[in-house]
Amino acid sequence: MTDRLTIALAQLNPCVGDVVANADLVRAARADAAKQGADLVMTGELIISGYPPEDLVLKGSFQEAIRITVEQLALETNDGGPGILLSAPWVENGKLYNAALLLDGGRISAVIPKHDLPNYSVFDEKRLFVAGPRPGAVRYRGLKLGIMTCEDMWLPEVTKYVMEDGADILLVLNGSPYEMDKTGTRIEYARKRVSESGLALVYVNQVGGQDELVFDGASFVLNADGEVCAEQPAFESNLMVLGFDLENDTLVPNSGPMAPELTEDETIYKALVLVLRDYVNKNKFPGVLIGMSGGVDSALTAAVAVDALGADRVHCVMMPSPYTSKHSLEDAALACKELGVKLDNISIEPLMGAFDETLKDMFAGQSPDTTEENIQARSRGIILMALSNKFGNMVVSTGNKSEMSVGYSTLYGDMCGGFNVLKDVYKTRVFALCRWRNAHYCKDLMGPEGEVVPKRIITKPPSAELKPDQTDQDTLPPYDKLDDILYGLIEEELSVHEISARGHSLDTVQKVWRMLDRAEYKRRQAPPGVKITSRAFGRDRRYPLTNGFTALIK
Repeated sequence: MTDRLTIALAQLNPCVGDVVANADLVRAARADAAKQGADLVMTGELIISGYPPEDLVLKGSFQEAIRITVEQLALETNDGGPGILLSAPWVENGKLYNAALLLDGGRISAVIPKHDLPNYSVFDEKRLFVAGPRPGAVRYRGLKLGIMTCEDMWLPEVTKYVMEDGADILLVLNGSPYEMDKTGTRIEYARKRVSESGLALVYVNQVGGQDELVFDGASFVLNADGEVCAEQPAFESNLMVLGFDLENDTLVPNSGPMAPELTEDETIYKALVLVLRDYVNKNKFPGVLIGMSGGVDSALTAAVAVDALGADRVHCVMMPSPYTSKHSLEDAALACKELGVKLDNISIEPLMGAFDETLKDMFAGQSPDTTEENIQARSRGIILMALSNKFGNMVVSTGNKSEMSVGYSTLYGDMCGGFNVLKDVYKTRVFALCRWRNAHYCKDLMGPEGEVVPKRIITKPPSAELKPDQTDQDTLPPYDKLDDILYGLIEEELSVHEISARGHSLDTVQKVWRMLDRAEYKRRQAPPGVKITSRAFGRDRRYPLTNGFTALIK
């Protein structure tokens, strides 16, 4: 038995479906790890296919491409260098598994199917994979490894099995999406497994954006006392090599690098930047297009876009109407100047006139209402989509979670776009993120330092400016109150009475409930957007379009 094992934690950013490129990420990590004396390279969950592969994984040709690629990687381990512990969709005896694969000595030396398959929130693994049988410890170069895949760690069963089989250490391959406060939850569950087994634990997580999900990495190592003795940075690819010494029949980790602790606003901002960058780059868009309003949502969206892609790949367009204020024009221009992005100005007044003329006979005798306001928003949507079609840049819509919740948005208007950065960000958080970005700068941001969201944009009353002297609060409660009500309804699933007991008018809570339910049809047609909470709209929260339930039972 060897008395030391050096493990390289490869925190990588794969692209779903790009099997060859994903394998090359593993190769590069292995080459780097070999130079640092590693015995084993460990990756995140389904690194070869990318995670989550969804129904792509059901294609036989995709499964075959993965098998060929993994077998080639296995052959390459015949060079005396480190082995590879990776994860891939794997067919054995006609069954499709989510499997950890140990590659060493030129072959696939072990296949360890995932035992506990998650089937909640964004996870649908039971419809794709077969649950693996009871696992045991895996022999590797004189040691016994307790190998688990993601959900296997969240429940005690697999730890018990590998511990009974004499494991010297717990190794967990993960595809765990980012949510606020989730890092602490992961460590909490990891500590439970360490406490139950008396073994050190290595947790390697994927990093990067995949559609609406963002993976934060933040991989870590716990010693047998449950203490974090090494941690990789969040939201960036990273390779960390750490030694483990055999003491009293268990592997004890050396102390390693510790990533700096991030504030909540910083983690959210980094998540938004990373997922937009990956969505644009992995889908090979040349850049993005943003409709600027002079308001806080479009200003923050533009800042995130520049930080993700660089100013030269961001094009902003101001589309004023007769109701657009002078200060909105000035604020939008100043925000774009501070970010260094191109800003064009296209008036929608001719389109408004054209629609008025086209519809005058049908609308005869009718007073102007939200119909005309929505035509303004839809005119802007037509312009943005025309520019996108002509020049190839993807439109990024700018609605926030508060607006999306209550339907304070126009279908086929300001909801037009290919992606929405703020879809899961409440309005009060939008303000907080603007203040954070103005005061902070990080090395991975591509935008300028300093104040990128002008102060007046943050402090002035929000307005859609679709009619004279309009503000959001003409229609909605103040955002601090609205967001607290929405948080209770969405995140906490509280009754209207429970939320009212927190200091809100029962009539107001009931009104917001109705708005929330009635806007479901809009959200079904909205572009995808970054998920940062545990109750993002979409697969986290699935409500019927036709819904006769009344919240207030009398």
